[in-house]
Amino acid sequence: MKILSIESSCDETAAAVIENGRKIISSVVATQVEEHKLYGGVVPEIASRRHCEAINGVIRETLEQAELDFSGIDAIAVTYAPGLIGALLVGVNFAKGLSMSTGLPLIPVHHLRSHIASNYLAHQDLKPPFLCLVVSGGHSHIVEVSDYTRMKVIGKTRDDAAGEAFDKAARTMGMPYPGGIHLDKAAQNGDDSAFKLPRPKVDGCPYDFSFSGLKTAVINQIHNASQKGVELPVNDLSASFRKAVVDSLMDNFIRAAEDFGHKKLVLAGGVSANSLLRKRVEEECSKRGWKYYYPPLNLCGDNGAMVGSQAYYEYLAGNIASTDLNARATMSIEL
Repeated sequence: MKILSIESSCDETAAAVIENGRKIISSVVATQVEEHKLYGGVVPEIASRRHCEAINGVIRETLEQAELDFSGIDAIAVTYAPGLIGALLVGVNFAKGLSMSTGLPLIPVHHLRSHIASNYLAHQDLKPPFLCLVVSGGHSHIVEVSDYTRMKVIGKTRDDAAGEAFDKAARTMGMPYPGGIHLDKAAQNGDDSAFKLPRPKVDGCPYDFSFSGLKTAVINQIHNASQKGVELPVNDLSASFRKAVVDSLMDNFIRAAEDFGHKKLVLAGGVSANSLLRKRVEEECSKRGWKYYYPPLNLCGDNGAMVGSQAYYEYLAGNIASTDLNARATMSIEL
């Protein structure tokens, strides 16, 4: 089964053709990063306009790369939640138009489920059940994946997401957008014990995260030093901050795995590209004899391929949308 999938939840206009949920036939991503760098982050209105401009060309290029036309496509899939509402609407309405004009079934896909599915494209042996840490600019979740379309949230952030904390700390240090990538690179040359930073906990909820206090702590360090005319060692501060975030993520992730009896751990989302997080997952799982998986770097960020992978399993589960499908800015991964 070949699925044409569309992703437009944030600042990437992307599409792919995926076969049977596991094979990438073609994949195209048009990014808006350079434009949003001017503003230090994604501007929703600009993102929506650029999706409108790019989506037709992205779909056309995706089909050309796959050497297919719509007669060789079995279904249309699209990210419909969660994300920037204006950006989502571009993809959803385009997909609905394609579905209506071709008569192909329309498959609605949850964005976070797609990030988890990026691992199916890279690891042919990976099958549920497993425990997944989904970390991105807008989300930090520990998800128990009991089947391809049955998921339960074990823990989540109570305020900021890990990716947001990375980006805002990096921006305060003067790094360009997207800051998390630059902070990770700087941290590789720093001393992670140079600064004492908190590891916030949520009382009574051992699997939940809180990153707002940690983010504020590092921003205050920078502002206080600036007011005194002191230049902070950016590499050391980056390393200390990165370690604090990764410690918080891994402490809860490993605790949840032990408490719920999981010995197969998966990373997903944009922050799964973080070098220290990947290393810590490898170390903690190897130490315990557990299996671990994470996507290749080219599938960590938003892309159409991950949407097509999850769409295949949604289709098998009977999750087909009608023409009244609408975009949703927020929605639980549990549906």
